[in-house]
Amino acid sequence: MWTRHHKKRRLGRLVVPLLAVAFLSYFGYHSIHGGYGLEATKEFDRQIAERQARLDELTQTRKILEKEVELMSDGSLERDMLDEKARLALNMSRSDEIVIFHHPGELTENRLN
Repeated sequence: MWTRHHKKRRLGRLVVPLLAVAFLSYFGYHSIHGGYGLEATKEFDRQIAERQARLDELTQTRKILEKEVELMSDGSLERDMLDEKARLALNMSRSDEIVIFHHPGELTENRLN
């Protein structure tokens, strides 16, 4: 009976390490530059901070508007508030009045305090 002897090839010993290096390179690259990698995480954190600042700004504006609505819809309607809103909506004033332009939220912020 004849037996075959195979020579051990050098290439055969390198297949598994080459595949391991290929997989590690692929996953290593995507862990940094991929859609959910380290660079994308920094972008997500920046967006979270930006949107949180916008949310805080909108929350403050909402509180101001809620306070104005409360003053206007309460059983005792304040004449000053009604007069202010009517003049602002109609863009009118008397000839003997001095008009000071302001940001819409500035005057009402003082009423919250």
